[in-house]
Amino acid sequence: MDCYEIREQLYAYLDGETTVWRRRAVARHLEGCPPCLEGYTLKVTVRRVVAQRCQDPLPADLESRISALLAAEAAD
Repeated sequence: MDCYEIREQLYAYLDGETTVWRRRAVARHLEGCPPCLEGYTLKVTVRRVVAQRCQDPLPADLESRISALLAAEAAD
């Protein structure tokens, strides 16, 4: 895998949405490519900070507006 492929696969890798073989290929690439590893580390850090800091529930009116927009989009 090259750096472009890694960037394309990184979120799937982080979310556990890749095959075992692809996970191994990504992990091998990250071990040998400091720039890609740095990008991976940054994404992991951002996700961790967001998960820790953004725990407030959505206001009920916002949640219902989002649900209505999603339903309208799905109906189109």
